Amino acid sequence: MTNLKVHAPAPVDLEGELASLPGDGARMAPHWAAPDRVASRPVSPALIHGVSVPPASARLLDAMEDYGD
Repeated sequence: MTNLKVHAPAPVDLEGELASLPGDGARMAPHWAAPDRVASRPVSPALIHGVSVPPASARLLDAMEDYGD
């Protein structure tokens, strides 16, 4: 059987004060390091043909108030 060590989480502000957000972000940042650089290349307009939407998704969006007529 493996003995897994569990680390206690940082104290959580359950009241949701905005002043605690910078500290929360600073504690989380090391866990999600972004790559140094993301290389994106331009896409030729000839390769862009539009968007295809499945009929069920189109009906769903059409039925929503924000996306309807």
